[in-house]
Amino acid sequence: MAADNAPWLVVGLGNPGPGYAATRHNAGFMVADLLAERMGGRFKAHRGQADVVEGRIAGTRVVLAKPKSYMNLSGGPTAAISGFFKVPVERIMVVHDELDLPFGALRLKRGGGDNGHNGLKSITKSLGTQEYLRVRFGIGRPPGRQDPADFVLKAFSSTEAKELPFHVDRAADAVEALLTEPLEKAQNQFHAEG
Repeated sequence: MAADNAPWLVVGLGNPGPGYAATRHNAGFMVADLLAERMGGRFKAHRGQADVVEGRIAGTRVVLAKPKSYMNLSGGPTAAISGFFKVPVERIMVVHDELDLPFGALRLKRGGGDNGHNGLKSITKSLGTQEYLRVRFGIGRPPGRQDPADFVLKAFSSTEAKELPFHVDRAADAVEALLTEPLEKAQNQFHAEG
């Protein structure tokens, strides 16, 4: 089990650079940015190939990270940061976009497959385990025959963009709940809402 003084690591997934900032694939970055704001911290470059901010959320010591690699290579920075801060796998939480959930729906879980998500695939490979927490942020399926790889790199629709701040806020609340409550209790709260 985790040493009581070990921090939590919350990794928001996305692609770096302004060209990707508003895309569906960057939902994890959006949640990480809001959490940093709540902590009153600013992301700073870290040698672990990620931007990092340290602080407390709900009284708990947390390291927030946004990998600077592209999504498909998120594992290297995640493993480097978790090693640097000595974070045990049971205190690693990954916030990511999820095609198989309707827009705005949240699902919280520990472990499981990557469901075709290359960011998770990379993290599982680099950590050597699937047993980290995930906050799955629903972005919905692409319309018609649009390739999911193109869909995730497009901006949210204007209707979705209006609702996005509410959903990002809820996802940040879910992260805070997972820091302080058992998984099942947080699931009951956030799964019931969406």
